[in-house]
Amino acid sequence: MDVTLHLAQDPEADALLGRSPLAALVGMLLDQQVPMEWAFKGPRTIADRLGAEDLDAHEIAAADPEAFAALLSEKPAVHRYPGSMAKRILQLCQYLVEQYDGDAEAVWRGVGNGAELLKRLEDLPGFGRQKAQIFLALLGKQLGVTPQGWREAAGAYGEAKSFRSVADITGPESLARVRAHKQEMKAAAKAAKAAGR
Repeated sequence: MDVTLHLAQDPEADALLGRSPLAALVGMLLDQQVPMEWAFKGPRTIADRLGAEDLDAHEIAAADPEAFAALLSEKPAVHRYPGSMAKRILQLCQYLVEQYDGDAEAVWRGVGNGAELLKRLEDLPGFGRQKAQIFLALLGKQLGVTPQGWREAAGAYGEAKSFRSVADITGPESLARVRAHKQEMKAAAKAAKAAGR
């Protein structure tokens, strides 16, 4: 895996995401309740604080939970909720060590079809269906992981030429279009809720 991503909008952070399957998974895990760029910059920040070039699932899985939470809480914090996200990253890495010998790329390497890949992603701690579908779309659209049926398994996120999620961000212009789409969806949901009262 060695591609150029533009999710953190930061060259060093994006370079790590493009070459490290674990960093990409951790970035996706962090992508909730904070701006996307902040979430996807997280893996680089964690690696820097660990004094490493990359994240290592074995090292993180074996980390002292309190020390790891403190690492994520240092200013600037890696996430709005650094303690709970530290716990989730530990759970993700422990799962990867138990199920895939710490090899994050093994989650999708050699997978038979899109439905199987979606199931594997949904099995990851902290990955619900929507997050799994978005990550599956990212794998297919930008990382060259295209098992048969991947677009269908990714649902609307797998649609070509759409601007729904991080899977569609390739630079500042597409970032703006994804943001606009999300604002439209929030406004529509708010209007629907108001109409239902």
